[in-house]
Amino acid sequence: MNEQLINEIKTTLQKSKVTKLAAISMQNEMAIKEVIDLTFHPEEKIAFRAAWILENIYENNPKNFVPFVTYFLDGFSKQNNLSARRHFSKILALLSKKNALPEIKQVLMDYDTEKLVETTFQWLIDEQVPVAIKSHCLNILANFTTIHPWIKDELLQTMDYLVDKESIAFFAKVKQIRKQLKVK
Repeated sequence: MNEQLINEIKTTLQKSKVTKLAAISMQNEMAIKEVIDLTFHPEEKIAFRAAWILENIYENNPKNFVPFVTYFLDGFSKQNNLSARRHFSKILALLSKKNALPEIKQVLMDYDTEKLVETTFQWLIDEQVPVAIKSHCLNILANFTTIHPWIKDELLQTMDYLVDKESIAFFAKVKQIRKQLKVK
């Protein structure tokens, strides 16, 4: 499966093909693990495309993703490809939402999320990280305030610090997160 998938994603992908490859991967449980592994491929474009497929796997069928949540979380902090990080951060933002599947919420409750929080804060303050990733980081951190109440104050301070340094899109996201945290 791995070689076949690499061959499929070596060339530019359209959204329709990503959706198709995600659907194929969902039919074989071990394929999801292989897609996660491919997000760390040394060839940046392959890693990015695999991360895009992974995001689609989660969005199209979160239930199939449940057996691999811990494996995904274990790799989250190791993801150094900025293009793949965009999809990783979106997936973690979705995993940590309050309306996530109960099985996923349980995995997160049982998981040591400190490293995830630390990594997310690092990505948020890193000047090299694009605003789309930072936007997902804000969601992740706001979502994790239920597990780690201390994040709220730290997040508010960090947003205050970053709001003048980032784009107008970031400012809009900060407003949304403040609302979520019920802070004026």
